[in-house]
Amino acid sequence: MQGETLRCAVGRQSVPRRLLPGHRRAAAVLLAACAAIVTGLAVYLAVQGGPAWPDASLDPWIQAEMGHFPFLLRWLPRVGTLGPVTLMTLILMAAGAATRNWLGAVVAGVAEALAVGLTEYVLKPYVGGPIGQAFPSGHAASMFALAASSAVLLAEPPHGRSILAFLKFRTVRLLLVLMALVLAAAVAAAQVAVGAHVFTDAVGGAAVGVGVVLACALALDSVTGQAYQAYRARRAPAVEADSVHSDDEHMA
Repeated sequence: MQGETLRCAVGRQSVPRRLLPGHRRAAAVLLAACAAIVTGLAVYLAVQGGPAWPDASLDPWIQAEMGHFPFLLRWLPRVGTLGPVTLMTLILMAAGAATRNWLGAVVAGVAEALAVGLTEYVLKPYVGGPIGQAFPSGHAASMFALAASSAVLLAEPPHGRSILAFLKFRTVRLLLVLMALVLAAAVAAAQVAVGAHVFTDAVGGAAVGVGVVLACALALDSVTGQAYQAYRARRAPAVEADSVHSDDEHMA
């Protein structure tokens, strides 16, 4: 009786929401792949000492295909600038708050800032600079970080009532994530088409953006999980004492 009461009391404590429930292994594998892509490209470009094969092969094709859409070439590069990216980040954070996905809101804000900072203040000057290339692309990093943050926010339906009740439908969430990925890819391709970057810059930026978001999500899941287990461990003796006291009073 006492053990059952203890289990029920402890079990009633709210379990913290995870960002990647059931997807932690896949996220870790994808994070490792992103790190390997950035590292591999940096080494390859440093050793190459000239135009990389993917750039020489794919850049002309991207420029020719996107050259048919001059309006997009004027508009898309602006989407990846500071103002629009900040606005989209705030919208994602607001969506996380509206669905009570507080960890998701934190990831959207923190990961975007980290991805931009890592790209502009670490990788570009210390990796891209020595090889004479704007590696990785800041536009690609920021836009793919937004897309990855969208995927993290929409990995699970909202809990409880929400003004964004339509997000309970898996198809809707998948379509929104797909739209974010298409927009990110379009912005990255536009940067190649206008000559601001080459293909390997865009790929490196995409890997940085996705990798930073996954690293933040996995870290937050781990920290909150450990904090919850520690709380349960501290709480269990108090719950047990209350249960014993209640049983004694009942028997008296």
